[in-house]
Amino acid sequence: MNEIQNAEDRRWSVPRPMTNKEFKSLGEFIQTEFGIKMPPAKKTMLESRLGKRLRSLNMASFDEYKEYLFSLKGLELEMPHLVDAVTTNKTDFFREAHHFEILYNELLPEWMEEHPSGGRLMAWCAGCSNGKEPYSLAMVLNEFALRHQHFDYQILATDISRQVLNEAQRAVYTEQGAELIPGQMRKKYLLRSRDRKRSLVRIVPELRSRVSFRELNLIQDISFREKMDLIFCRNVIIYFERPVQEALFRKLSKFIEYGGHLFIGHSETLSGMDLPLKQIRPTIYKRI
Repeated sequence: MNEIQNAEDRRWSVPRPMTNKEFKSLGEFIQTEFGIKMPPAKKTMLESRLGKRLRSLNMASFDEYKEYLFSLKGLELEMPHLVDAVTTNKTDFFREAHHFEILYNELLPEWMEEHPSGGRLMAWCAGCSNGKEPYSLAMVLNEFALRHQHFDYQILATDISRQVLNEAQRAVYTEQGAELIPGQMRKKYLLRSRDRKRSLVRIVPELRSRVSFRELNLIQDISFREKMDLIFCRNVIIYFERPVQEALFRKLSKFIEYGGHLFIGHSETLSGMDLPLKQIRPTIYKRI
């Protein structure tokens, strides 16, 4: 009996290869739900990543997985795993550092001139991944706040992946991963693990309290109670088709205060899009 069971386990452990029909069906679903392009070149990647889910679920084929995914139970339980399988979460502290320099040296002083009595600046990091971007932004805004008594700020950070949002809320990173943080900020805003062998750091509570994390699919309807002075949506649209990109930025523009700013990634462009935005620097736009 045990030999039969072991044979069954081995049979289920290696799913059958993904067919073109299965890839097409899953790819169309992924693009519809998340906006992420699934060209034929991504078939091997998708088969590899979802293969782990099939093995975990004891499924023999991607067709069986598709049927489960499209069921009510699957839509509820499996969607977070599908999101984690198809999204890319590459990020670093102070990635594209010139954005933060322009923000601190030019845009924040302009904001203070427009708000002479001070007030709260609202910022949104869309596609925040594991939190390195919003915490980088929090460090810059906090440095500015220390030098301007009436300046306050709050950051909303969103992502479609629950897994990376959980990491972001823990705010624990390797010391190596924190090396791109400027030296004085590392000393001020990082707590080192008591166990030095672990080489871990954590963002200080003061900054963690300034960032609110929320699960959000940018393709779906979005609603906020107040508009944003800053939106960072960097290295997100590269995975979307052009019409989806334009629709997304038209949607984001509605949530930017007049005179507020949008930051996108260095490999992205809004060229040719009909948007209420004026380019003031490469990859930095002002709401008009």
